Amino acid sequence: MYVVTVEFDVKNQHAASFRKAVLQQAHNTLSREKDCHRFDVCFDPKDDTRVFLYEIYTDENAFHEHLQSNHISNFNGKVKDWLDRKSIQTWVGPEE
Repeated sequence: MYVVTVEFDVKNQHAASFRKAVLQQAHNTLSREKDCHRFDVCFDPKDDTRVFLYEIYTDENAFHEHLQSNHISNFNGKVKDWLDRKSIQTWVGPEE
């Protein structure tokens, strides 16, 4: 199991557009990538400019394939100017 967490700080004027785009990105990833098992999008209930993603992939290679996909490239290009900050962390589950 390979886990990716992402935190976004979205510029206020782009919060609604980012919300729509990130939800579509989650749908695209789950429907197009067999090795993505979970893609949760979470919004801060008190601040709609703060967004958190929790993604689970089969392994690190699956995540790298995700990064090479057209849909993530399109998403990143679309939202890059809407963000004040993006922070990515990766995690691994215990060996079975």
